[in-house]
Amino acid sequence: MNYLIKGALLATAMIPLSAHAGEATRAAFGTTADGQKVEAITLINGHGMRATILSYGAILQSLSAPDRNGKSEDVTLGYNDMKGYLVAPNYFGATVGRYANRIKGGTFSIDGKTYTLAKNNGPNALHGGLKGFDKRLWTVEKVASGDSASVTLRYVAADGEEGYPGQLTVTATYALNEKNELSVEYTATTTKPTIVNITNHSFFNLAGEASQRSIYDNVVTIPAETTTPVDKTLIPTGQLRPVEGTPFDFRKPTVIGTRIRDGRDPQIVFGQGYDENFVIAKTASAQPVLHARVEDPSSGRVMEILSNQPGVQFYTGNFLDGTAIGKSNHAYRQGDALALEPQVFPDTPNQPALGSARLNPGQTYRNVIVYRFSTTN
Repeated sequence: MNYLIKGALLATAMIPLSAHAGEATRAAFGTTADGQKVEAITLINGHGMRATILSYGAILQSLSAPDRNGKSEDVTLGYNDMKGYLVAPNYFGATVGRYANRIKGGTFSIDGKTYTLAKNNGPNALHGGLKGFDKRLWTVEKVASGDSASVTLRYVAADGEEGYPGQLTVTATYALNEKNELSVEYTATTTKPTIVNITNHSFFNLAGEASQRSIYDNVVTIPAETTTPVDKTLIPTGQLRPVEGTPFDFRKPTVIGTRIRDGRDPQIVFGQGYDENFVIAKTASAQPVLHARVEDPSSGRVMEILSNQPGVQFYTGNFLDGTAIGKSNHAYRQGDALALEPQVFPDTPNQPALGSARLNPGQTYRNVIVYRFSTTN
């Protein structure tokens, strides 16, 4: 009888879900450079949204959302096969860590001990090092269909990996619901005091990855009163700079291209466009709050980004140089997409006035990011 029950349950699990429930499927997506198999998990809801996540780098490989006419198109930059992610990754859709963004001089101290990281961005460390979380193979822990289709991936970073102390156990859970919200929740625990700052580095073009339209006509709102201005190497100066009267004032809906080339502002010059952390709050919040809103007038697509993190890095793809050939066989160039990365402030481990990125044994790091899609007329 037990075998009959198990068989019936298995048969039921294989019945396709209705069009209005989330579905999750698994497929092969090539191999890593050393021959390890990479999986692609696709999440689908009943309203035209589809997200594909790779077990390599916990990467958001594609995200399709409907426009004002109901036509769904992929709105993220990336590649159709593993070759692109291995040859020219550019952090497209990647989960970046152990510490996202920059650490000055590639060094930091905890309890009087100094740790040295790889300098992979001029004189500084960037996005976790030479082989950060974006270049690691994650384990697929769980795939689920239902009201919210989801996948949970897990990676264990060894004590000393890329110079960081403590064995860090990280999970990334992507979930797509029927409200056209794709969320990703990052958690981490450690065996030693360490620093943690994990985020998602997706590049978005709401007109569509294949559209060949720039994001300069997109309308952006960021509810931040200040930013953390940077020096020539893009390390925060330690100040909080009011956005009022600067090209960084997005408190009201503003077209990106209006001020992106304002060479009177040194921050625009240093970043070759927008590449700066906006201060949403002083510390992480209990629940996600609005970090940014982006509207594409050509398609009517609107994306709101919410998170519990204190800052959001706004980056306009300034260093895309045409050498990366993407999913639609187009050369990705400056201004082809934007990134909005909720996170702890850059170089916080070296600047206590900016907060804390420390994680101790017994604590759990948590970053929840919600990408909420809708349309306008």
